[in-house]
Amino acid sequence: MNRQELFENIKRKKSFLCVGLDTDIKKIPSHLLNEEDPVFAFNKAIIDATADMCVAYKPNLAFYESLGIKGWAAFEKTVKYIKENYPDQFIIADAKRGDIGNTSEMYARSFFEHLGIDSVTVAPYMGEDSIKPFLVYPGKWVIVLGLTSNKGSQDFQFAVDNQGERLFERVMRISQKWANKDQLMFVVGATQGKLFADVRKIVPDHFLLVPGIGAQGGSLQEVVDYGMNAQCGLLVNSSRQIIYASKDTSFAKAAREQTSTVQQEMEKLLKSRKLIG
Repeated sequence: MNRQELFENIKRKKSFLCVGLDTDIKKIPSHLLNEEDPVFAFNKAIIDATADMCVAYKPNLAFYESLGIKGWAAFEKTVKYIKENYPDQFIIADAKRGDIGNTSEMYARSFFEHLGIDSVTVAPYMGEDSIKPFLVYPGKWVIVLGLTSNKGSQDFQFAVDNQGERLFERVMRISQKWANKDQLMFVVGATQGKLFADVRKIVPDHFLLVPGIGAQGGSLQEVVDYGMNAQCGLLVNSSRQIIYASKDTSFAKAAREQTSTVQQEMEKLLKSRKLIG
């Protein structure tokens, strides 16, 4: 899915919502534990309940890897289910990979060749040769950690060099040399608020993956005010607020209701920016 196709999907669904599949087996409804694969059963129900109101899904690998081979199997089945039943969905492997070149090559092979996923999040700390192996796949996206929403982002990302440039700004400026706006996105946490304006000075046309709405307290209005561009340019993620809206047998219905609330707000914001009629 290229940038224009992603934008067309946003306009069609009147939504720029990404649903995070941070599926914790200790938090899913207890009745699902009787299923052969409880994690996949939960994911399938959430996907079926929300697919018409979102444009992307983002499984976080930590939640699957914590269960060993069974977790990885649930992850693979989840990806396959989305691809076969909802091919208009953009799938993000939230893996935050990043290592020396030959190791990154294996990570890229895993996600892009074996699984056929659309995109993967990567950590840029090791520089160009740790990112380049992900960029050799036409039509696939690399999502670079730029400015995150966690408290610890203050530890390194705001460090200022002798020219007055903050580290997150340097990461975004330099990484643009490795790939264009049709292959490169950036993670920017929703809690950063007005800093989205600074981000857009560096990457005005790139898509941003924005976690931190909902349970983490980020403001969707602020994200749009300071971060939306002429092609929307935003994939705003919500995880816990949607998938754990209820822990009883009606969890999928509750997830749909919560998704609908977010989608309706996004529709109003898209209309206010005249991106849809």
